[in-house]
Amino acid sequence: MHRYRTHSCGELRADHIGTAVRLSGWCHRIRDHGGVLFIDLRDHYGLTQIVADPDSPAFAAAEAVRSEFVVRVDGLVRKRPEGTENPDLPTGSIEVFITELEVLGPAAELPMPVFGDLDYPEETRLTYRFLDLRRDKLHKNIMTRVATVDSIRRRMKDAGFFEFQTPILTASSPEGARDFLVPSRLHPGRFYALPQAPQQYKQLIMISGFDRYFQIAPCFRDEDPRADRLPGEFYQLDVEMSFVTQEDVWAAIEPVIRGVFYEFAEGRAVTPTFPRIRYAEAMLKYGTDKPDLRNPLVIADVTELFAREEVTFNAFKTVIRGGGVVRAIPAPGAAAQPRSFFDKLNEWARAEGAAGLGYVVLEEEGGKLSGKGPIAKFIPAEVQADIAKAAGVRAGDAVFFSAGGEAKAATLAGKARARLGEDLGVGDKDQFAFAWITDFPMYEWDEDEKKIEFSHNPFSMPNIEPAEFLALDHADKDRILALTAFQYDMVCNGYEIASGAIRNHRPDVMKKAFGIAGYAESVLEERFGGMYRAFQYGAPPHGGMAAGIDRIVMLLCGAQNLREITMFPMNQRAEDLLLGAPSEVAPKQLRELSIRLNLPEK
Repeated sequence: MHRYRTHSCGELRADHIGTAVRLSGWCHRIRDHGGVLFIDLRDHYGLTQIVADPDSPAFAAAEAVRSEFVVRVDGLVRKRPEGTENPDLPTGSIEVFITELEVLGPAAELPMPVFGDLDYPEETRLTYRFLDLRRDKLHKNIMTRVATVDSIRRRMKDAGFFEFQTPILTASSPEGARDFLVPSRLHPGRFYALPQAPQQYKQLIMISGFDRYFQIAPCFRDEDPRADRLPGEFYQLDVEMSFVTQEDVWAAIEPVIRGVFYEFAEGRAVTPTFPRIRYAEAMLKYGTDKPDLRNPLVIADVTELFAREEVTFNAFKTVIRGGGVVRAIPAPGAAAQPRSFFDKLNEWARAEGAAGLGYVVLEEEGGKLSGKGPIAKFIPAEVQADIAKAAGVRAGDAVFFSAGGEAKAATLAGKARARLGEDLGVGDKDQFAFAWITDFPMYEWDEDEKKIEFSHNPFSMPNIEPAEFLALDHADKDRILALTAFQYDMVCNGYEIASGAIRNHRPDVMKKAFGIAGYAESVLEERFGGMYRAFQYGAPPHGGMAAGIDRIVMLLCGAQNLREITMFPMNQRAEDLLLGAPSEVAPKQLRELSIRLNLPEK
């Protein structure tokens, strides 16, 4: 017989009854029922109920064990007594009557229990992460992550992609976040950087003549954490393809992501074909470039209606005269809500930095639509009817308004749409609602610097014929700011889960693109010299994208925080509480790296 086990704790079934077995695992839960001991023995594969009574030679040893002791037990598989079966447990029809028990690893008093699903402070969970990972929900989440990555890898290879690895130690490159730097011992005073993404390498792979690259790539960014972004490192499905349009990229990647979600959806609906929504349309209708399409509410522009002469609401009139806009957010069924519902939304809007959230409650009087509320008296009945039509509402509903500069009004309207969707309980939450967001603006106006700047990704191809782009006058501000790029995001349930572009592979177009944003060719040569040089020697048209593995798994597991799907995450202060990173290092190590510390004063 094997030293530790003949079977796993999730393996035994009714057809094993009468078999002598050996199991090893953790004592998950211990129950004393009138002198008969029941131990739920747990390993990676499941639970088996172990039984010992005073007649068992192992009874004394069993009495001495406590939660999370690691033990080996020998015993006989038998049928559970009638009425004690557990249909929710794969091993629920049997139990093991033990004849011998050996303690393999005793456990001290636990700082947090493994049995049960009670919430515990983050500091405790991360300090004792090895205990936290034994808990059923988190253990399952991690295994879902493993299965998801396996599924992605298999689907990418089936789609004709080749897996390549790119360097971890590379050159510092401005990718939009701070680099993690690694000092060089052999080259004092010089540093490597951990890659924020394999962006330049994957483009160089295309220029080198390979095709259809992918990688489950670790990425490192020294940025502040949030619920959907861990500090330090994350993983992404990195993809690049040669001789493709953006339609080709979508056609290749959409089935992969959709297939993965179908595989792990557990009955939840998945968008069968991802709709394409232009960035400008998304900002107008949803107030965000990562809309949650489970929410059916659609924002409407009502600027022209409030600009009418007969409307006397001066707060909005002033906004419009200053070049601002007014957006309407529908609230179906909100007329039945108490006054406190509207007051709380106003308080929320003020907390968001707005003056408030104007609204009109729609009722029917004498067969006609009638508006009530603080600003209704400033809006004639015929204009109220036009607003209701634009917002898609009717009697019994309400309309809320967001006014200000276009970006500010869109942002507040988008947040109000999300809040109203939650408060009113509209939409089907039991689904994965996908979309492609396309045609991002190539440039934007930097009001502080009074200059044109890149809006999203400086290495994307502008959505205009190259000859026409090269002929653009740098002074033609309006035309430049109207340019879109071949950039696209994949969004799901309010999260951006992938971002990509068709790359700017032509040196002349790239030089012009950077020139419009005020960067000389020397900037390209200095910061992106390797890739820029490579473009001089025959670069194919290419494009791709990167999808966040962590966010995909978070959505599939129904988790609210990436720490719930990551094995050993850092805390909100970018600290590894389990192993103590970041840590101080010995003076000798610093001398070898020619580094002297200049710490800030405490």
